[in-house]
Amino acid sequence: MQASDIMTRQPSCCSPGDPLPRAARIMLEEDVGEVPVVDEGKKLLGVITDRDIVTRCVAVGDSAQAAFVDACMTAPALWLTEDATLEEVADLMADQAIRRVPIVDHDGRLSGIVALADLDSTDARSLKARVVESVSVPH
Repeated sequence: MQASDIMTRQPSCCSPGDPLPRAARIMLEEDVGEVPVVDEGKKLLGVITDRDIVTRCVAVGDSAQAAFVDACMTAPALWLTEDATLEEVADLMADQAIRRVPIVDHDGRLSGIVALADLDSTDARSLKARVVESVSVPH
């Protein structure tokens, strides 16, 4: 199986110049913890996570209402291509202790995202168990 077989296609995105509350609203409405950040051509520039918002804005005393995505986002993002194997997805998640991986086409345009829960929907449950073990370790 490949990443393209299990990824969520056309995830909601934001741009670097979007107000931070827009990214937070996407997270709330879509029930996700990460939003890909793309340019006008859908090229992946980075990601913004709920943790990014807390650690890079709220915790340092900045106003989330006045901040923009580019001030808090993680860039560059870690990503894989659509033809990556599930083992490659799990390896990246485990090695980097991340729960989600943006998936891009061969031109670098966002085509989807694979979340930890997506591994559970496959026969690759042992891969998910390995990732869960690595992302559950305290920093």
